[in-house]
Amino acid sequence: MRQGFARYGVFAGAVLLIGILAISSAFASKPQVFIGTVGDAVCGARHTMDGDDISCLRTCIHRGSKYDLVVGDRVYVLNLKDQSSADVLDKLASRQAKAQVKGAESSGVIDVESVVAFR
Repeated sequence: MRQGFARYGVFAGAVLLIGILAISSAFASKPQVFIGTVGDAVCGARHTMDGDDISCLRTCIHRGSKYDLVVGDRVYVLNLKDQSSADVLDKLASRQAKAQVKGAESSGVIDVESVVAFR
């Protein structure tokens, strides 16, 4: 009788461990590549200040807004890990060039690993 309970306990523990691993891997965001136009989180896809889009973007960033990436009809806020990514985004925005952002997305926010110009 004790062996039956012991086997059941081992089996239940194995099933629980597999379930936990499956759930944790499902919630772990894997890095993806996103290609879009650089913007800011205040204005999103459309800049609202007078003047050109670049001046509006830089003003918003200077006032504390985060960069974002407009991909089709989706707008992702970019969570930058370092200043070098911000410098690249600023250069790409001034040329109105497409940016390739690699990072993990969760609920509309991308934790940025790298940014390069998309060619």
